[in-house]
Amino acid sequence: MKILLRPLKEREDKAVYEMFQEMPANENGLNNPASGLSFEEFQDFCKIKVANSRGECLREGYVPDTCYLLYIDDVPVGRANLRHFLCEALLKRGGHIGYGIRPSCRAHGYGKILLAEVLKKAKEKGIDRVLITIEEHNQPSRKVCEGNGGVLEKISDGECYYWIDVL
Repeated sequence: MKILLRPLKEREDKAVYEMFQEMPANENGLNNPASGLSFEEFQDFCKIKVANSRGECLREGYVPDTCYLLYIDDVPVGRANLRHFLCEALLKRGGHIGYGIRPSCRAHGYGKILLAEVLKKAKEKGIDRVLITIEEHNQPSRKVCEGNGGVLEKISDGECYYWIDVL
C-alpha cells in the first residue's frame, strides 16, 4: 500500500474535487465548506485554504490551519485540518485536528493512517501535545483517536476531549 500525505495546493485536480464533493457538508462536527461548489469555485476555495495556512485571509476568530490530503495508492481518500495553535473556541470544540475519510473509502483503516500522518506534521510544526474533540456518539472517530494514543480527558455536553502526546 502506497501512502502519501500532502498539503492542499492552490489548484487541485478533479480527483480531489470529487473527494470533497463526496464528503458531507457537515458530518459529526467536521465541516466541509467545499461541499456543493462548482469545480471553479473549488479552486477559489483551495486558494483561500492555502492562504489560511500562511495566516492570511483568516476569518474573525479563526487560526492558521493546514489542510492535508491522504492518498492511498494514488487515490485521495481523506482530508485533515491541522490548526497551528488553539484559541479559546478551539479548546471548547475542534481542537488541533479535524479529520475525515470519504464515505466510499471507509472501514479500511484509513482514518488511523490519516491521523498518524497528521500527528507527524504536528510534531514538525512544534506541537507536542494535540487536542482532538469528537462527538460522543462518533465511535469510529473515537477508535481512530484512541488507536493513535488519544487519552480521554473528559466528556462534556456530548463532546469527548482527547489529548495525544506527539512523540
